[in-house]
Amino acid sequence: MDILLIAGLWLDGSAWDDVVPELTALGHRPVPLTLPGQGDGSAAATLDDQLAAVLAAVDAAPGKPLVVGHSAAATLAWLAADARPEKVARVALIGGFPAADGRTYADHFAIEDGTMPFPGWDPFEGADTADLDQQTRDRIASAAVPVPEAVAKGIVRLSDERRFDVPVVVVCPEFTAAQAKEWIGAGDSPELARATDLEYMDVDSGHWPMATRPQELARVLAEAAAS
Repeated sequence: MDILLIAGLWLDGSAWDDVVPELTALGHRPVPLTLPGQGDGSAAATLDDQLAAVLAAVDAAPGKPLVVGHSAAATLAWLAADARPEKVARVALIGGFPAADGRTYADHFAIEDGTMPFPGWDPFEGADTADLDQQTRDRIASAAVPVPEAVAKGIVRLSDERRFDVPVVVVCPEFTAAQAKEWIGAGDSPELARATDLEYMDVDSGHWPMATRPQELARVLAEAAAS
């Protein structure tokens, strides 16, 4: 199966470098995406541009792909399910939950000169970064790409209720499956609360399992693709 890999804020397709060979060895075709404005040199990209890139990859897949969204990109993966409910086999969301219709995509940190730069590690101290050694922190931070303002502040538009029938796997890194179920049940994720086929898989890691647990993450994604 084609597995489309969409990394979260500040990350380009290279974030999946350690996961790709593991998925390939497990018999899948991983396709890491470098999004407009996050690795292609454009600071003028919009959320619509990023979604168009994801949909182009979905349409190019020979069959129905698994679309994987990490962190904020959980929303991009869900937008793909909304735009192509008949084409997306399953969505896997790693450490993130999709924003609802009408909400901003990822307006979480300060905008400077038209972009949202990586804010450093202080906002993520705790469970998010507990498994990151200094070398890995330095590597991620040095490769971080400022996110264009028109991406971060883009408005999420969802329109096709068939998205709720696309199977979803919630991959739980810095939180547990039990916590995710509790949050969704309490209404913290209105979109996932309406999903008709929802599974949960734990990964023993912080917020960036592709950097710290690539083999385990690949195994979980392969299981998601096969289920």
